[in-house]
Amino acid sequence: MSGYARPELLATPEWLAENIGRPGFGVLDMRWRPDGSGRRLYASGHIPGATYLDWREDLVEQEDDSDILLMAGPQLVIETLKRAGIGNGMAAILYDDLGVSYSAWAWWTLRVYGLDSARLLMGGLEGWRALGQPVSTASELRPPTSFTPHLQVRLRLAASDVKQLIDSPNVQIIDARPPSEFLGHAGSSRRLGHIPGALNVPSAATTDARTSRFRSAEDLRALLRKAGVNPRMRLICYDSAGLGACKLAFALTLIGCDDVAVYDGGWAEWGDRLDLPAER
Repeated sequence: MSGYARPELLATPEWLAENIGRPGFGVLDMRWRPDGSGRRLYASGHIPGATYLDWREDLVEQEDDSDILLMAGPQLVIETLKRAGIGNGMAAILYDDLGVSYSAWAWWTLRVYGLDSARLLMGGLEGWRALGQPVSTASELRPPTSFTPHLQVRLRLAASDVKQLIDSPNVQIIDARPPSEFLGHAGSSRRLGHIPGALNVPSAATTDARTSRFRSAEDLRALLRKAGVNPRMRLICYDSAGLGACKLAFALTLIGCDDVAVYDGGWAEWGDRLDLPAER
């Protein structure tokens, strides 16, 4: 992990194997599937001691009349962490099996609410298995804890905030979607394209597709340079529905960008609102 400005944001499988079971942190299995089979994956085998969180149910605000996915409000986060056994002063080790997208959403959500000690497990569950470490099929229950949120308002933006910052000379907006969506050749919103002035850094490019590990600090910085990103500016990440934006925000924070925000409404909201400007 040499070269990362914030290596403490990652947990290696080796570190977890040495420390699992010790007090002060909990492991959260964030695997998810659209058909609801994530819990079955957890039941079929997970890191011993890990509890399961469904990002869609536990960390997304539930609004029946909207397709826009927004981060959960404080009460849902409090209830989720209480059930997961993650309290004030504790660390959460997060993993999934699909390029850290779901665990990155959880990491950013916890950060928004003041839990700065969460880490992503390098390589996810496969990285753990590659060490020859055991998996468990037991249903894990941790003692309930209490969590007091401390909202970090600068880390999460609404559409109105982004609109006001479009022409700011000190802000760069970064679109984490694939180039085809950024350029307006594909998409499912009412409009195709991107937020005016946005740069394109696909979140998928921040990790190795084979191992799900984040690329080296040198490679990540080269990716930003190629896209024209200035790490010293205020950076705002968005994608279609927040997952890629959170993954990109994690990568930016990992290499030392210290003023990063996420617009979780993303193009799912922006592209459907005709009152907001768009480029194609």
